[in-house]
Amino acid sequence: MKLNYYFLLTAILILLSENIFSQEITVADKDEALFNKYIEQITPYKTEPLETVLEKTAQFFLETPYVAHTLDKGEKEKLVINLRELDCFTYVENVMALSFAARSNNLSMKNFMDQLVEIRYRNNEITDYASRLHYTSDWLFENERNGLLENISKDLSGVKEAKKIDFMSTHRNAYKQLADDDVMLEKIVEIENKINDRGGFHYLPKDLIAAKANDIPHMAMIGFVTAIDGLDISHVGFAYRKDDGELTFIHASSAEMKVVVDAKSLSDYCFSQKNCKGIVVVKVK
Repeated sequence: MKLNYYFLLTAILILLSENIFSQEITVADKDEALFNKYIEQITPYKTEPLETVLEKTAQFFLETPYVAHTLDKGEKEKLVINLRELDCFTYVENVMALSFAARSNNLSMKNFMDQLVEIRYRNNEITDYASRLHYTSDWLFENERNGLLENISKDLSGVKEAKKIDFMSTHRNAYKQLADDDVMLEKIVEIENKINDRGGFHYLPKDLIAAKANDIPHMAMIGFVTAIDGLDISHVGFAYRKDDGELTFIHASSAEMKVVVDAKSLSDYCFSQKNCKGIVVVKVK
């Protein structure tokens, strides 16, 4: 009798946990509709090289509104699916996750979400705010270690950026999850310490971008390295080679308030930004 009770209790707990999990990742009808539209548009290209799938996926979101902080609206950390509103980083993550799903034999919402978790969270696990990969250099490190990305900046005559990374902990009031939570702050400090122990990352200085433009792959992920104290990378997008051969980038622009192919060349854009030191050039694998 006790054994039956134990199994019954276990079954109830499993059902409850499954119900809670399903509530954490519910998908809005509009996002479901956009996902289905994406399936229709990408299907003819699914067997094309990854570069082509990335390009078609990135183009799918052109004109999508720029909206910041879409991952931070809830009180509890959870997987956010929002294909209607993108900032520069969620744009890159969604394009990558959709492209990986499209190239697989399982272009389903679940596979897309699984890909997004792997890209966005440390160790492919959502536990709390600190489990999300907040710093771009940390995001690159983890995704490169997982075989999804490769920073090729060093091969392009890149140099190393080894400054101290601590922007989040030194600006805790800018993050609602850190402002009044000392435990979470300590977790972020621990992550920052691990980042700094790695000794930095390679990037291509801005005065070399134009000279190396022909060697930067179309649809490589681009991160703009910033001179702001404590911060590694302030903006991201994808390298985009126009029909005339000019290298620019496609991104969710806070200036244009939408996803655009930038009017400036990649080099000119970096020089136009006061704090831009150069770019990381990352091959999507």
